[in-house]
Amino acid sequence: MLVLALETSCDETAAAVVRDGVEVLSSVVASQYDLHAEYAGVVPEIASRAHVEAVLPVVREALEQAGCGLGMIDAIAVGNRPGLIGSLLVGVAAAKSLAWSLRKPLIGVDHVAAHVYSGMLERGAEGKSEQELFPALGLVVSGGHTAMYHVASWTQMHRIGTTIDDAMGEAYDKVATMMQLPHPGGPNLDRLASDPSANDKAFDLPVSRLSTTSLDFSFSGLKTSVLYTLRGVPGERGGTAPLALTPATSRDLAASFQRAACKAVTLKLTRAIEQARERDLIYRTLLCGGGVTANSRLRRELLCFEASHKLGVRLPPMRYCMDNAAMIAGLGEQLLRSGQRDGMALQATPTISIPAGPVHAGAR
Repeated sequence: MLVLALETSCDETAAAVVRDGVEVLSSVVASQYDLHAEYAGVVPEIASRAHVEAVLPVVREALEQAGCGLGMIDAIAVGNRPGLIGSLLVGVAAAKSLAWSLRKPLIGVDHVAAHVYSGMLERGAEGKSEQELFPALGLVVSGGHTAMYHVASWTQMHRIGTTIDDAMGEAYDKVATMMQLPHPGGPNLDRLASDPSANDKAFDLPVSRLSTTSLDFSFSGLKTSVLYTLRGVPGERGGTAPLALTPATSRDLAASFQRAACKAVTLKLTRAIEQARERDLIYRTLLCGGGVTANSRLRRELLCFEASHKLGVRLPPMRYCMDNAAMIAGLGEQLLRSGQRDGMALQATPTISIPAGPVHAGAR
């Protein structure tokens, strides 16, 4: 089955053609980096206008790279939620037009659920059996989301933990801004922290735990701790002076922040697995996705997590960590096989569709 997919949830205009949910024949992404760089963040109006200009050329290129025409496509998938509403509207309108003109099924795909699926891309038949994969623990870490999911199947996901403040990627970007690193902040902070001379224990930064049972995340305290480290804490007793940002202290602070942030993720993953075992539930795989899964330290720690907890970890290839349409096509194919069809009434929706519970065992 050939699925053509569109993804326009934020500032990337993407199209892809995927066969049988895993074989990526093409994946084209038009970046808007230069348009938003001077604002150090995404401007929604600029993003939606850029999608209008890019969507048709991107679709044409995806078809050309895949070596197929529109007549060979079996279905159209589109990321219709969550995201910037103006950006989503462009992709949904384009997908509806394609599906209507080709008389092919239209499938709306939750962008976050597609990130959970992204580790399956380009794996061929490896691990496709539902008996091998499920139940699975899902992890999405990005600029807008940091959450864990109980994944019973590709059509049954429930949120068991989420961030109560900043997403992990957002915290990276804000700390990078504090440290006066250029845009994009997160990748530049990762590069700085990865310097062989960086000491990740130079600064004692907090690892968020919330309560002893919580599966939720919090990165605001870590971010505030970095702010106090940089600016100092006033006071006659126990005050600290501002930190002089030399090349050495910058590397050490970046590495210390990255250690604490990644530790918070693996701590909650461990807690989720332990709580599941208390309910006689054994997770077979850890399905990871989102832009922060491209982070060098997090990838290493997740692979170590695989060995120490004896479960298969599905990390997406680097090119599918960031927003892309291949993951939309892959999950779209799974939804189509399960019987999902969305007609011309499909709506662009800014909110996520994955519900909380009923296996949520954490408490704040």
